[in-house]
Amino acid sequence: MLQRFGLLICTILLLPACARDEPGSDDYDPARDYFSFANTDQFVTEHLALDLVVDFDTRRLWGKARLDMQRLDPESTEIVLDTRDLSITAVTIIVNEQSVRPADFRFAESDSVKGTPLVIGLPENMAGANKFSVAIAYATSPQSTALQWLPPELTAGKKHPMVFSQSQAIHARSWVPLQDTPAVRITYEATITTPGTLLAVMSADNDPLADRDGSYFFEMPQPIPSYLLAIAVGNIYFAPLGDQTGVYAEPELLDASADEFADTQDMLDQAEQLFGPYEWGRYDLLVLPPSFPYGGMENPRLSFITPSLLAGDRSLVAVIAHELAHSWSGNLVTNATWRDGWLNEGVTSYLESRLMEVIYDKNRVDEERVLSYEELLLDFEQVSPNMQALAPRLDSGDPDDFQATIHYHKGQLFLQFLENAFGREAFDRFLAGYFRDFAFQTITTERFLEYLDENLLSAADAPVSRGQVEQWLYQPGLPDDAPIPRSATLDAAARMAGAWAAGELDLDEVPVAEWSPHALIHFINSVPRDIGNDRLGELDATFGLSATNNAEIARTWFIQVANRRYTTAYPQLEAHLARYGRGRLITPVYAALVANGVDLARAQAIFEKVHSNYHPLVEAAIARTL
Repeated sequence: MLQRFGLLICTILLLPACARDEPGSDDYDPARDYFSFANTDQFVTEHLALDLVVDFDTRRLWGKARLDMQRLDPESTEIVLDTRDLSITAVTIIVNEQSVRPADFRFAESDSVKGTPLVIGLPENMAGANKFSVAIAYATSPQSTALQWLPPELTAGKKHPMVFSQSQAIHARSWVPLQDTPAVRITYEATITTPGTLLAVMSADNDPLADRDGSYFFEMPQPIPSYLLAIAVGNIYFAPLGDQTGVYAEPELLDASADEFADTQDMLDQAEQLFGPYEWGRYDLLVLPPSFPYGGMENPRLSFITPSLLAGDRSLVAVIAHELAHSWSGNLVTNATWRDGWLNEGVTSYLESRLMEVIYDKNRVDEERVLSYEELLLDFEQVSPNMQALAPRLDSGDPDDFQATIHYHKGQLFLQFLENAFGREAFDRFLAGYFRDFAFQTITTERFLEYLDENLLSAADAPVSRGQVEQWLYQPGLPDDAPIPRSATLDAAARMAGAWAAGELDLDEVPVAEWSPHALIHFINSVPRDIGNDRLGELDATFGLSATNNAEIARTWFIQVANRRYTTAYPQLEAHLARYGRGRLITPVYAALVANGVDLARAQAIFEKVHSNYHPLVEAAIARTL
């Protein structure tokens, strides 16, 4: 999932976890997923089959889920699955495709974060049946945390409704009853029935030439974790980008999307050269409406993408590199628990920077690395020290927000540290082996450490010790020998901001036309705090900041507008908050309005007008901010 600016164009949706409940258990097990009720040590799902109807009138999915399961403990007689706000009407057990027997089921005590465990009792006389299927008839709730149901007026075409999912981290359980943990990988198939000619797509083998007949069948032959289950239904169409790549979008956005992301096939080809074979067949994109809460989501075969990347000049398209890199780190080799999330996002952030060096140039990548480092330092100021390790103790709280973006930025720096120490050639061999040896598996931080020890650290002349690595993994902050990124272009932008503020430089002397968006953002953030509003007006008028089509520049500008109470631009700030639903772009603007000590009521009034445009996750995050 892409949550940061620039090449990592998406940010955390929720505010950093500063005040958290301390873990309450003395028998903490770092290999356990504390955010799933599923008894995966007793039963494990191997395959999922869905048969669902998409009902826009009631804002529900309803139908049946069939889980093909294996019993690991022959003495166990109750299966526990994860659910959230699901209505279950019947459960049956199927053995050898012949014996179909009803099963007793009940909901156990609910948890505000984890949802409600579904407990299924196996019928008697199944002692010898260690392979069987569980069929569950169910319906989702209109309040499903994974599904956003958009009325026509919130889509680009404004004629047809749309629904899309966001399963990460633990939201798949709100649209499918299952073992919702990254420790379990499943293959899946699905039959989806839609109204009219609306098209359904999933994180599976989509057919770009599928008849729009209201009935669609999907297969995902590679095993994936539940957080990568994804569905979208709407008036969407396809445009090819290359032999293996293409883009889906509403027709009103299709041409612009195809032009913006025209280099996707080249990215895929370059990524295979760097990281090894692409194991997923096609790589397509789905451009969603503005309410999609993230910059991108790496659903295999079909990354979900925010339309805020459609800047018209391809200046933000490097976000695709992050989602594409997840095809190796995260999708191919998956973190076993959310505490190990850095194996997903940190490794992907490093891979993304490597891919960007090939596609763009090192200067631009250096800019991104500096901005990532600066965001990491801000995270350290806001996130409690016990959550600053790459692999912290994690048995309470919410996996959506426990580390802000530390697992992205610190994870990237950690891998850069290893590359610098061992050399790029040796480290690339290590990564190739890592992706090969753990393909389609889930691993813990401790298994990664063992593998690193076996393949790099144990050499007699190894320049890095296990103790140094453990400091990265288990200690807060950064080690003293962490690599500090530098960017000559950002340094120059900061100097020019200071010179302009001091009256030593005119704005028409600032070479913005030659800059990347990163440099302009760094210039804006480097303007001294005590600059007057008349000078801010000059800056706005010269660079067109309040009217920019670049969502990241707009985000940066409107944070400063709110921080400095540059009220002249407040109408455009409000339009920004109504235009986008991506948490990265709007949550910090609301926070800045609150933090300036004057505009809480204004922020609340804006939110009251536009909150129905937002995804439930973003809406809840902003509500907490206010």
